Amino acid sequence: MRAAQVVTTTGPTDVVVREVDEPTPGEGDVLVEVHRVGVSFPDLLLSRGEYQMKPEPPFSLGVDVAGTVVSAPDGSGFEPGQRVAACGGWGGAQERVAVPATWTFALPDATSYDEGAALPMNYLTAEFALFERGRLREGETVLVHGAAGGLGTATIQVAKGMGARAIGVVSTEAKKQTALDAGADDVVLLDGFKDAVKELTDGRGVDVVADIVGGDAFTDSLRSLATQGRLLVLGFASGTGIPEVKVNRLLLNNVDVRGVGWGAYAMVRPDYMHEQWARLVPMIEAGAVRPPVGKVYELEDFGQALVDMDERRTLGKSVVRVRD
Repeated sequence: MRAAQVVTTTGPTDVVVREVDEPTPGEGDVLVEVHRVGVSFPDLLLSRGEYQMKPEPPFSLGVDVAGTVVSAPDGSGFEPGQRVAACGGWGGAQERVAVPATWTFALPDATSYDEGAALPMNYLTAEFALFERGRLREGETVLVHGAAGGLGTATIQVAKGMGARAIGVVSTEAKKQTALDAGADDVVLLDGFKDAVKELTDGRGVDVVADIVGGDAFTDSLRSLATQGRLLVLGFASGTGIPEVKVNRLLLNNVDVRGVGWGAYAMVRPDYMHEQWARLVPMIEAGAVRPPVGKVYELEDFGQALVDMDERRTLGKSVVRVRD
């Protein structure tokens, strides 16, 4: 079967499609025939050997998949032919993949394979960030950095699904519409966002900042928090370094900085992802959560999809087609 693989950790331009053996499901695994693969930031890091998990090459990329069940363990709740989404650390960018049943989710009938491949990692991360770490409450306001990307649009939609107001931050005028289409109530440019947010909130500030980008905006994000606000650290997509916190800023306005490490938390708690999925499904069925799918690539172009992500040309969630 075909697989998009890292043979040498020299970056996305060296990702190749190769023939590999079909996987043998282990006890507790669902064997999935893959239709679509989501393109995720960990894929880019994996291609360079920079991710916290370091599989030995060669290995297949692909964190998120959507497809149909080939086989499933008894009592798992999955049946052959069922439409599912699933996630893992890597290995999904191939024609079939074996995934633990605890990391596999039934797709709602109205959700396409493209949307299904855009759901697991980004939306479960967003839900974990806002529900578990941010303790977001209905009526609060969330500021979302990187609001036109896959995780940014997911965070906007989950915030709206939880009854919050969402303000997006984007780097260019061209990206504003993507964030608005995802459901943001307002969108501001990164340049000058602190003053714009102050105006939008009548000087109060926001209750939660979801910081996907990191870099130079971090201090102004802290300054944008209302009293008892929470800044959630989800990543450092800007590539300009990891910001540091002067803790006196936390004391002055009674604010928190909270790390968001969804994978490390969820993957060691067997039922947790399914609990999250159960909270997401009503949002999907109500239309609050509907992943904005960006460009769809062929399997042979997986490396190019990562290059486009690295160069910040991606809008929404990029998806790779494995089969129709």
